[in-house]
Amino acid sequence: MNTGNGIPSQADNNLPKSLRVMVVDDSAFMRFSLIQQLNEDPELQVVGSASNGREALRLIPQLQPDVITLDVEMPHLDGLSTLSEIMKNFPRPVVMVSSLTREGASETIQALMFGAVDFVAKPENSLDIRITMAEIIAKIKQAAKARIKKQATPLPAGSAALKPSSSGNKSLRPYSRQTPVILIGSSTGGPGALSEIIPALPSDLPSPVVIVQHMPAGFTRSLSERLNSISALHVKEAEPGDALMVGQILVAPGGFHMTLDDEQRVALNQKPAVHGVRPAVDVTLNSLNKHFGRNMIGVILTGMGSDGTLGMSILHSAGGYVIAEDESTCVVWGMPRSVVEAGAADVILPRPQIAKAIENMVYQISK
Repeated sequence: MNTGNGIPSQADNNLPKSLRVMVVDDSAFMRFSLIQQLNEDPELQVVGSASNGREALRLIPQLQPDVITLDVEMPHLDGLSTLSEIMKNFPRPVVMVSSLTREGASETIQALMFGAVDFVAKPENSLDIRITMAEIIAKIKQAAKARIKKQATPLPAGSAALKPSSSGNKSLRPYSRQTPVILIGSSTGGPGALSEIIPALPSDLPSPVVIVQHMPAGFTRSLSERLNSISALHVKEAEPGDALMVGQILVAPGGFHMTLDDEQRVALNQKPAVHGVRPAVDVTLNSLNKHFGRNMIGVILTGMGSDGTLGMSILHSAGGYVIAEDESTCVVWGMPRSVVEAGAADVILPRPQIAKAIENMVYQISK
């Protein structure tokens, strides 16, 4: 049996057992490129493709893919609406394929918050296509290991609109070191975790917050704006010279390592990636450790790998407090697991309990 794209479906019993992938993209060139490259990998098998969301939703029950690559911008039914239906009716790992436009970045962040496992930015020219293909193959394989939960609530109408990233009437004041600094590190599944934890932090939290989310340049600003629109605290992408402020959350910008200089102001650099990523949790955390020692709370959320383990271990040994997300709520229990196995976690909590634990520990340390 054929899907109409010249690709055999699950009904062909002679197909080798491998990771089943469905490609959804309105660009015929991208569909062709993805199908060709993915099928060259012995661990992957493209079982079907679709040019829009409506076609994809019709084919998913028939093809039963293990992982779906989903274009963000499509006619008839866009990527966000399609993702919403997938998460509600056919929950499974989805990797978004995004344009590098501001609109594309904004919609990608919303998709990650709603349950997409990861994303890949579309190449700007055909010369970059092979680099992109290698990245998407790796992310498809990673996504296949993710824990995906059914999302009963659809994306809200008009969710693409973001409030401007401005402090507005959100109260900011200088940090005086009377309360601990909070560092939150996350990777795969992080935007979804942050969208639950950050809005649950109170507006009068007396500590500055720093977030290091593994993400490339061009997307952390949209992440910051989205978090700002749903948070009682002011969230912004960090810039050189920014100071830690009570009432404010700074997000390390994609493509840069973030540290504090001698005056405890933000400094950015593009030194080599650490643990294969930039920004890296360990780079920022090690800098904060030098400035604040035990007067810190470290939080390590869902993500693959071991970034953050060294910094959290140093913080824990110095007498600071470390929270690790429990396996039960992680999309990927990699970074938290590494911290736990290193003996650096003071407490291991499911995601819904983390914000309250942060708040309680801030007041306990401040007494």
